[in-house]
Order: sequence, then C-alpha cells, then structure tokens
Amino acid sequence: MSALRFFARYLYVPSNILGLNALALYMMAEGYHYFWLGILILAAIGLSFLMERVLPYEEDWNQPHEDIGKDIAHGCAYEAGYLITLGLLLLISMNLPASTIWPRSWPIVVQFLLALLIADCVMTIIHYWSHKVNWLWKFHAIHHGVQRLYGFNGFVRHPLHQALDIVLGTVPLVLAGLPVPIGAMLGFAIVIQLILQHSNVDYRLGPFQEVLSIGPVHRLHHVNWTGEGDVNFGLFFTIWDWMLGSFKPKGDRMPSASDIGIQNCPHFPQDFLRQLVIPLEPELPCLEPSPADAHENAAMLQNRAGLPRA
Repeated sequence: MSALRFFARYLYVPSNILGLNALALYMMAEGYHYFWLGILILAAIGLSFLMERVLPYEEDWNQPHEDIGKDIAHGCAYEAGYLITLGLLLLISMNLPASTIWPRSWPIVVQFLLALLIADCVMTIIHYWSHKVNWLWKFHAIHHGVQRLYGFNGFVRHPLHQALDIVLGTVPLVLAGLPVPIGAMLGFAIVIQLILQHSNVDYRLGPFQEVLSIGPVHRLHHVNWTGEGDVNFGLFFTIWDWMLGSFKPKGDRMPSASDIGIQNCPHFPQDFLRQLVIPLEPELPCLEPSPADAHENAAMLQNRAGLPRA
C-alpha cells in the first residue's frame, strides 16, 4: 500500500477532525482573522478531492453526474450563508448584556465541545423531523436528491433548510453568550463534518465506527432502498440516534453506485434554480428526466426520424 493510500485509509479522518479543527481552534483562540477559516475550508475541500482519487469508495462517484454546476452553486450559497451567519452573530453579540449564562470562564476547548454537543443534538432532531414532516421533507429532499456521494455535495442543501439549522442550532447559543470566535469555530467544524460525511473515500474508523456519524453510517442514510434510509440522522455523533432508536451501523449490503438518491424518485431535478422552488410544489418532481436522460431521449427520437444528431 502506497503512503498516500495509507493516509487516505487511516489518517484522512483524524487529519480533519483533530488536525484542521485543532488548528482552527488555535487560530480563533489567538485572535487570527476569520478569513483564515475560509482558507482552511478550501484546504479541506482540496484534500477531499485528492483522497477521493487516491482511494475512492466508489469509482463511479468520482465522475460528474450532470451535477457539477448545481453543486458549485449550492456550495457558494452555503458559504454565503455561513458568512451572513457570522455577521449576524457579531451583531447579536454586540448587543448582549455583559453578564450571560454561557460559561465564558471555561477553557476555550471545553466551551467549543459544549457548543458542538448542543448544536449536534438540535440539528439531529431537526434532521430527524425533516424526514417525518412533509413540508420539511420537501426542503430536505434537495440534499437527498444527489445521485452520488462526494465531499463537495455535502453542501447541497436548500438555503431555507440551512437557515432553519442556523436559527435553531446556533443563534440560541449566541443569545446565551457564546463568544463569536467559538461560534465561528462551530460553523467551521460543521463544514468539515459535512465534507467528511459525504467524502467518497474508503477510509477506516476502527472502534469509532459506531460513535461518529460518518463513513458507512452516513452512506446508509443516503440509500434509496425501501425503508432503509430513515436512519442515522446525527451530524457529529451517533449518541442521539441511539436515543431516538434510529441508529443502524450497517445494512444488508454495502451501498454501490446506483443506490444513492430518493426512493422511487430516480429523476430528481439536478438544476440549482429548479431545486430552489421545489418545496413550493405540491409533490416532489420525480418523473422529470435528468439532463443526461433528456439528451439521450432526444437522440433516440432523432434516430427514429432519420435526422442527424446534434
């Protein structure tokens, strides 16, 4: 096994969870500009792309599925939401009283871990109900409409569903007195986790397989098998799924190239602007052909009519 493949299998996850998060936390504690968090996010995305080529879980997921433009647009929208949130946190913190209930005297690492656990619990519950309540599901379905899993499409989310996570999972912490640098660090950790959850890397987690909500646990959440995908809702940890009775460490088989998506919805639209209005429609548009299917169907019609192909 080459050094890169060894790194991808055993060190890729620790380098993100321990390495990048620790570096970001150090920067926030030392007063570095928030700009550096953006640099670290770009580094995490780049590392994900590299490791997906070195040791892919599924080769087919490294190929475009008529989704590159849509995923880039979602990524930009997600990061714009992150920046807007950071600005709102600054504004809120400026108007808070000097005395708050947040334990600001605790070590910054402890404050960060406490904030992460609270946000993880709240966001897991939001995620859980987003699979149970129809109007919430239509927003969340944008995320499940992906046809493959790779690091960058962890950002594929409807902006209003992202806003719901922020309002319920982060803003209450800031109102309680969470320092803005730790709030920024929390947002950074969520970005890193989304990349890890969806990375197309065949990494190993060892004894942490049933503790962390990444890898096989999260892939099983995205399968389109009947009755199988409504499990493993956690963002960071599986403890909340254990409590909800929704934890499932593995399925009857490993997900493969064609197993990702929404059950009975093989033609979910892959256009960014189209996806923004889907929650306003009475039903999910599952019968619309994808751009690739539409092109293939047009070619078949041309062949039948004896016309030259475009």
